Amino acid sequence: MSFYLYIILGFLGGIPAGMGMGGGTVTIPLLVLIGGVEQKLAQCANLFAFLPMSGFAIKTHVNNKLVRTEGITWLILPALAFSLFGAILATWLPSVLLRRAFGAFLLVLALIGFIRLKND
Repeated sequence: MSFYLYIILGFLGGIPAGMGMGGGTVTIPLLVLIGGVEQKLAQCANLFAFLPMSGFAIKTHVNNKLVRTEGITWLILPALAFSLFGAILATWLPSVLLRRAFGAFLLVLALIGFIRLKND
């Protein structure tokens, strides 16, 4: 039964990811709250799924001439460094802390969304 549950959860998380709305904000809570997956494993699964999706997205944006490459090195290098730092930090932090931090992030994201909605 769990195999089918994870297929359904992947489908539900993949819908917003395919629409460019950040599937991780849906996938991670689904895996943790419904799938019973540990927070670190849920975040790892989300990042693993992100790799091929981002490759296809970059290819599509390049084909549509929506990518400007001037100054891109100054974005890539810090992003790689901080991603590595974050990955190492996440391996040391307890899952409870990661779960709470991600929950706080989602609450802040929701609050920003409500404020923007109110201002529009």
